[in-house]
Amino acid sequence: MNKETDYQETVEKYSDMVYRLAYSYTNSKYESDDIYQEVFLKYLQSKKEFKNEEHKKAWLIRVTINSCKKLWLSSWKRKVIPLDDEIKFEMEEDIGLYNEIKKLPKKYRVVIHLFYYEQYSVKDISKILKQKESTIRTWLTRARKLLKNYIKEEDLYV
Repeated sequence: MNKETDYQETVEKYSDMVYRLAYSYTNSKYESDDIYQEVFLKYLQSKKEFKNEEHKKAWLIRVTINSCKKLWLSSWKRKVIPLDDEIKFEMEEDIGLYNEIKKLPKKYRVVIHLFYYEQYSVKDISKILKQKESTIRTWLTRARKLLKNYIKEEDLYV
């Protein structure tokens, strides 16, 4: 398979995953767009040989997370005021859950995203985020508890 075909197939297969993960980190459509482009540009420029598809997927996740962290540490990010942008959802329930997940601290948003949306195990998430498995389990538990409280609070106001 030539490099161009491989690149096109990789972008088609993993574009949603990379974008959603970037968005879960940044909460910004515009910053997610930039990170998306940066990740696939790095993939295109990479000379890395991947053992299998899972290795490639893990590499893309790691590059996405690192790009998000780099953005958060940049002086640009510290000096700008974010625009309010929203993602469009097809189902009403998705909007409510998305809004509740958005309230979570970043580390909890990421583990929720990797566990529920990307279907990674706790063991895999611990490798990706370079944290102990017990830490990931704790973050998942705390995130679920916070989500449950957020949802209960919303129900009180409705």
